[in-house]
Amino acid sequence: MKTAISIERGTAAAVFVDLQEEHRQDKRYLVEGFGDILANVQRLQATARANDVLLYHSAYIVDLTREARRFHPVDANGRSAFSDKDDPLTAICPEVAPVAGEMMLVKTEASAFGAGPAGGRLKAKGIEWLVVAGVWTEACIDATVRDAVSSGFRVLLVKDACGSGSTAMHQTASNRLYGGAVTTTDGACRLMAGQTVDAWQVQGSVPIRFTYENAAQLYDEL
Repeated sequence: MKTAISIERGTAAAVFVDLQEEHRQDKRYLVEGFGDILANVQRLQATARANDVLLYHSAYIVDLTREARRFHPVDANGRSAFSDKDDPLTAICPEVAPVAGEMMLVKTEASAFGAGPAGGRLKAKGIEWLVVAGVWTEACIDATVRDAVSSGFRVLLVKDACGSGSTAMHQTASNRLYGGAVTTTDGACRLMAGQTVDAWQVQGSVPIRFTYENAAQLYDEL
């Protein structure tokens, strides 16, 4: 159900997950509607910067020279078949790239908070809420959200600033978010600016309700 929420100034950080060129240029890993997602992320970033909200960026990059992965797919040259460290398409799209002073993590797993000091650094700054956007919803976004919630953060998932390989994959991915809320880019911008917004929140135990027939309708209700 939707309830009124607000976020105290100084307690939020905006987290942008894997907004890399391969998701609009590599035919194997294209994200549906990626242009719209990037446009919404630009709005989020502009609002975050204007309201002194910390920005935190991550990119998934594989370096098989430093880490052995027994079952990881490789190309004919023995390099990672995707997101290889030498592939220029692993770069963050320039229109949503970090600017000087913003935190940047090169990660080797799905979650932006599964390992390393990121979560601890944010908590040390008094961060309670994470405004999360990026790709792919059912993979790196889902893993990031789960680890963030497990670490004690509240997550504001910005549904129209996230995406995946298809609408169906995206819409059915993140319907069980405890301790946080789901909203749109407009709602997230208003919250970061200090306003109160009606956002979808889990109330008690919620069954998994998505089916092929009702997924789009339920997604629109979030």
